[in-house]
Formats: sequence, C-alpha cells, structure tokens
Amino acid sequence: MMLSSRRGFTLALGLLTVCGLGTARAAGNDRSPDRSVSFGALRAASEEVALKQASDWLKQVGKTDGASTKAFQSIWSNPDRPLLNRIAETLSLGDADAAKLLADANDPTKPAPQTVPAILKDTKRPAFFRANLALAYAKALSNRRIFEESLDTLSSVKPEEVVDPGAYLFHRAVAEHALLRKDEATPRSSVSWTMPLMCRSATRWLRC
Repeated sequence: MMLSSRRGFTLALGLLTVCGLGTARAAGNDRSPDRSVSFGALRAASEEVALKQASDWLKQVGKTDGASTKAFQSIWSNPDRPLLNRIAETLSLGDADAAKLLADANDPTKPAPQTVPAILKDTKRPAFFRANLALAYAKALSNRRIFEESLDTLSSVKPEEVVDPGAYLFHRAVAEHALLRKDEATPRSSVSWTMPLMCRSATRWLRC
C-alpha cells in the first residue's frame, strides 16, 4: 500500500508540532537537574551500549579478521550517524543474508515482499540480530511507502528489543496511520512516555 510523500511529510510535521507542546509541558512539570532518557519500560540505547552489543555480536559470528575489524571501526567512527544505521551496517557486515535483505529492501526496483522474511523469525539467531534487523528492514520498507509489510515486520518484535525504540514507534505509527488502523495505534495512555522517542525519529525522517 502506498502513501504520498506529502502525506508522510504532513504526518511527521504534525508529530513534531505535538512534540513541541509536549516538551514544553514536560519542562514545566519536571525541573529535576538530572533527567534520565527513559520512558516507561523503554530506554534508548546509549552509543556505548549499542557499540558493545554490535561488537559482541560480530565476534560471535566469527568476524574477527583484520578486514572486518577495520570495516567495523569505520562504521562506528562517526558519532553523528544514527545508531540504527550503524547497527544495520554491522549486521550486513557480519551476515550475508542480512546484507542482501537490507539491500533488497532499500532497492526501489525490487517488488514489495509478501511475507515477513524467515530470517527475522529464526529463533536460532540471537534476539539482538533479529530485532534490530527487523527494525532496519521495516524502516527501509516504510521509506519506500510499503506500509503493510513494514507493519507486519514491526509486529514480530517489541520496541524494548531494539536500540532505537523511537524509530520503531515512529515507523509503526506511520504505517498504522497509512493503513487507517487507528484502533491499533499507540494508546493515549502511553503517549506521554513514547512521544520524546518518536519526536527524535520524526526529526530524522524530515531531514532525509
């Protein structure tokens, strides 16, 4: 199912407007000098945690040769790049199937998938691998306006399993809005703690 770029832009811009109001209200209610970047059960992974997880996984799959190590260091050398992008590139570096899956998902000439890929449901693979690959894959489909398959993929994992819960929540909200599944959208009661995470992802989406 397709959504116009203008409609996607409007949704992201509207979300940022709400973000501004929500941030202002939160600032007025909480003046603690040391606020944790934690919302309910969700916590965005720090760069240090994400780097360690990625490094540990790469070692687990046996990619410890000089070339792989150099490529890994290059991926993580720019702290300004989104964590999800660096995780996705690490997964592609260490797993040929993951590399092909993401390459196909990002290729506008490839047809839309019909089912959630088996690799994302393979419980023999680490949860770190499956969850973050699923998010990177769903994000690529969302950017191509392939929303039904993106939502199906996101439904196979939980936001607390990924390094960037904000990206998960943002792309899920975009897909549900596009498919008019308002009954499945983020419940009102959870908006207060999911909004800050979604705002950051909306900002990144508008910069693309």
